[in-house]
Amino acid sequence: MRQSNFFTKTSKTDPKDAATFSHKFLVKAGYINQLTSGAWSLLPLGLRVYKKIENIIREEMNALGAEEILMPSLQPKELWLETGRWDTIDPPLFKVKDRHEKWLALGSTHEEVVTDLARLYIESYKDLPKAVYQIQNKFRNEMRPTGGLLRTREFIMKDLYSFHKSSEDLDDFYEKVKQAYFKIYDRCQLKAVAVEASSGSIGGSISNEFMILADSGEDKILVCPKCDWGANTEIGKDIAECPKCSSKLEIKNAIEISHVFKLKTVYSQKMNLNFTDSDGQKKLVMMGCYGIGLQRLMATIIEASHDQNGIIWPASVAPFNVHLIGLDLDDKNIAEQAEKIYKQLSKKYEVLFDDRQDSAGAKFKDADLIGIPVRLVVSKKTGDKVEYKERDKKECQLFTLEELLAKLK
Repeated sequence: MRQSNFFTKTSKTDPKDAATFSHKFLVKAGYINQLTSGAWSLLPLGLRVYKKIENIIREEMNALGAEEILMPSLQPKELWLETGRWDTIDPPLFKVKDRHEKWLALGSTHEEVVTDLARLYIESYKDLPKAVYQIQNKFRNEMRPTGGLLRTREFIMKDLYSFHKSSEDLDDFYEKVKQAYFKIYDRCQLKAVAVEASSGSIGGSISNEFMILADSGEDKILVCPKCDWGANTEIGKDIAECPKCSSKLEIKNAIEISHVFKLKTVYSQKMNLNFTDSDGQKKLVMMGCYGIGLQRLMATIIEASHDQNGIIWPASVAPFNVHLIGLDLDDKNIAEQAEKIYKQLSKKYEVLFDDRQDSAGAKFKDADLIGIPVRLVVSKKTGDKVEYKERDKKECQLFTLEELLAKLK
């Protein structure tokens, strides 16, 4: 990709209402653009990062044996009345009436819809367990969307739903999902903490939030410095000592990046989702649900990985592998060398080539802001070599093209 062809441009000024690093840098670097309160466009750079995150999540969900589906955003009022959540879910639903005077909701979550689907296909214990997931737009009527992509009204979520014949089977799958989530965050170079949490308006007996410690986090969590126990202060305000090892708990700011629930029979009971067991008895299906907000995860990665100059993307989710910067491009020999290196690298890597007629200072500033893991420079100063620098390091090295290819490999 040639930077001269970009649809977007970087900005020199911070967005006025930016209270987080991710909000500031994503807007300034041209990754996202706000259409209205709580609704953001993913621009070309932003979409490339989003797709990398989506692929990581999809790979880990498929590894669990879950099947991908896609359910409608428009949901009939009747399903929500079955569970009693039409007027009680928080944040409240976006509600619309069609030209036939029928009420519909823009889906904020899909427990009702997926349970309705399961009623069609689950009849016997032989049909269990099952797990399906989707990656789809969600709509939540937030009072105060804040933090850029951290709290929005429209966003993309991966929601996984599982169906089981017993509590033991649900417990086993629930733990497998938790481990899959840790793998996802590890691949995004995030250190996640799983804490006990309130089930809220989703319901269920047990739920866990996955948190990333960050000063900009809206949540406060209790964490044990000695073991892996943690809890959201919403459910653990009066706890001073760890219930597992009796150590003194610490209060930390954190960003919630996902939430998982043991729903058990909350929805199957209300929506009459049964199966016939091996003894011929009808029983309620046990359920679990497991969500991850993709754009929220994208913003959280930046909250955990940045400096004063911009983003520092982990290689696994960066929009490009390499940022090639051409200086002195008015010199024919330098321009030809830069083109040769760009074409050679593009055979194996995703390369962003800054071929703009701009100053070295402006190009380096944009490179730091955009945050691609490796910066390469071709100029009169580098001669027949290429300057190599990693985004999170200060030192630069000079390599021949052959040495560079070996280094990148």
